[in-house]
Amino acid sequence: MRRWSFTYYFVQREVLDELRLDEAAQKGTWSTKPTLGERVKESLRCSVPRLKQAVLSWVPVLGWLPRYSIRENAIGDLISGCSVGIMHLPQGMAYALLASLPPVFGLYTSLYPVLVYFLFGTSRHISIGTFAVMSIMVGSVTERLAPDSNFVGNGTNGTVRVNIDARDAFRVQIACSLTVLTGIFQILLGVVRFGFVVNYLSEPLVRGYTTGSACHVCVSQLKYLFGVSPSRFSGPLSLIYTLVDICRLLPQTQVPELVVSLVSLAVLIAVKEINGCYRQKLPLPIPIELIVIIVATIISHFCGLDSKYSIDVVGEIPSGLNAPQVPDATLFSEVIGDAFAVAIVGYAINISLGKTFALKHGYKVDSNQELVALGLSNTVGSFFQCYSVTCSLSRSLIQESTGGKTQVAGVISSIIVLITVLKIGALFEDLPKAILSTIVFVNLKGMFKQFMDVPMLWKTNKVDLLVWLVTFLSTILLNLDLGLAVSIGFSMLTFIFRTQRPRYSILGQLPGTDLYLDTDAYRGTREIPGIKIFRSSTTICYTNAEMYLEALQEKSGIDMEKLLVAKKKRDWEKKAVRHQSINADSSAELNEGKVSARQSHGTFTNGLCTGQVNSAYQHDTTMLDSDSNTGFHGDGSIKQVSHHDDERGSACGSDVHSIILDLSTTGFVDTVTTNTLRNIFRDFGEIDIDLYLTGCQACVVEQLETAGFFSVSIPKSRLFVTVHDAVLHILKKRGQRDSILVRPLL
Repeated sequence: MRRWSFTYYFVQREVLDELRLDEAAQKGTWSTKPTLGERVKESLRCSVPRLKQAVLSWVPVLGWLPRYSIRENAIGDLISGCSVGIMHLPQGMAYALLASLPPVFGLYTSLYPVLVYFLFGTSRHISIGTFAVMSIMVGSVTERLAPDSNFVGNGTNGTVRVNIDARDAFRVQIACSLTVLTGIFQILLGVVRFGFVVNYLSEPLVRGYTTGSACHVCVSQLKYLFGVSPSRFSGPLSLIYTLVDICRLLPQTQVPELVVSLVSLAVLIAVKEINGCYRQKLPLPIPIELIVIIVATIISHFCGLDSKYSIDVVGEIPSGLNAPQVPDATLFSEVIGDAFAVAIVGYAINISLGKTFALKHGYKVDSNQELVALGLSNTVGSFFQCYSVTCSLSRSLIQESTGGKTQVAGVISSIIVLITVLKIGALFEDLPKAILSTIVFVNLKGMFKQFMDVPMLWKTNKVDLLVWLVTFLSTILLNLDLGLAVSIGFSMLTFIFRTQRPRYSILGQLPGTDLYLDTDAYRGTREIPGIKIFRSSTTICYTNAEMYLEALQEKSGIDMEKLLVAKKKRDWEKKAVRHQSINADSSAELNEGKVSARQSHGTFTNGLCTGQVNSAYQHDTTMLDSDSNTGFHGDGSIKQVSHHDDERGSACGSDVHSIILDLSTTGFVDTVTTNTLRNIFRDFGEIDIDLYLTGCQACVVEQLETAGFFSVSIPKSRLFVTVHDAVLHILKKRGQRDSILVRPLL
């Protein structure tokens, strides 16, 4: 038989209401917060330590780079940087296609923002650069503002031809304008310490959104796999229309491109599975993506796949770096909404992954500084023809798993990308675009695994499952921008719904303890006779104050309106009886003179007068006897028995004489809450039920005092530290023994 070991504790103290607590705990009336003037003066004060702290907070690299240990970190960062740099090359070119930009701009995006984040970022393990979700969001904007139809011209032999160069140049301008505006939003949010905004994007929402975005990415790459040219659709249901159009064009599939795609997919999937199975044994993961790109480029170049089989290839890749250019500000008005959405989504992905690695390795990530770092990466990158960036899950995992310790690994990966752009980039001109599409497909595996969230959330939290499904479906059906807006709106509605539908409960005591638990959830609890203890599971505010009052009446079994009417009726009857008694007394006084005048002529028996008795006076005496409940002692003296307590106990038609409102879950009170509590005290007081508050936090007490809640009718002595304090006070006040509370546990 299993034996349980119990630990007991005994505390002996006085019953504490709020007044006595303030005295015993020596509550101060002073304010520890500096005044506005003091804060302004402090912010303007400059000193060398203060300046150093400010510089280190804004440029974190100055804090950790001088202490960089070459012996401990150099080897791991070198291996990690090379591995990530190799991944940057294929992913940069492939994700550029998602953004509807030439592949070389994906390489630029894998270079400049990484260097900026090295200076200003606080995460040691995330890999900044191109990412599928960000690329598809940028691509939806570039294709909307620069569709192929705007660049159609007449070709040779009367054919219709799209001016690819002009289209791509304008799309680059759009992407740069979108990126610089995204960066400005992120910097401003970081400066005003608005990093907490990402908290409103719950994990189910982010995962549902990225899964829906993965479906958009998948559909957008089907045209390269099958070698078809579907029409371009925008707005709600564009994904469905595109998928239908691709299915319609399947009979026109370019077989050579399909073969290239299938072979590439088979090789990539097989080798990636090998990397996963032998992750612990391999010193480095096999760079299969880079190997496939090199092999495919060689085969395409020497076999002439472009000319013989009309396979679509990457085309010209300029060598060298372009001079910085100022983004076109005239496009800001057309992309401002998209820029804000990109800013929020990019930051949400970045901070969620950054905090995951920080928690694993025991360091802290500054959410506001991450906003600034990401914003600077986007802003600076936009001047060098980069589009919006965030961290990549696959590259970050490689950077962490291959031994990367700091962002020096990011610098090394940038060097590899820089060498490629300067010297090797032109060699990939014959690379089939289908190869890049298959790389995108394979890297979506992690996102598609998020479909496993559905059965998990079904078992754990139905509301989060609903948020996930609504986010996924709205992203699929309404596109990325509207889908995000609908998702955030729905997520906020679920929060409001939970606030509007809190759990209300009546508490009972666990015998032998000072614990008071929900009587519906714990069968071992019992209510204190005559006392109702009521609690809400959430903060009482203007959105649920009325529901709080209704639940209080329902749970306590007290119909306030009915009892108030009954009390008014009783008061009216008492006034009528009192008025009748006064009239009877007046009539008796008038008759006294007549009785005295006849007493000399009356008949006496045994010394008692047998004169007439006034009937009205006799009736009133009966009523008075009934009301006063007169009794007799054994010696014949009269005893007046007061039933004041019995009247209070039965005033509400039950045995309830006191109600305790447990406000321990309330974090703040507003004007509506204060007025509601004041009305509860007034209404229940009118039917002779005492109200008490317990468990108020210090901030709530201060807010009640500021609102003028406490008064002569609601003294501060009605506020107690704990429910048990209030119960003991009530029992003592009513002269009941508190031994009923200390029955030992079974």
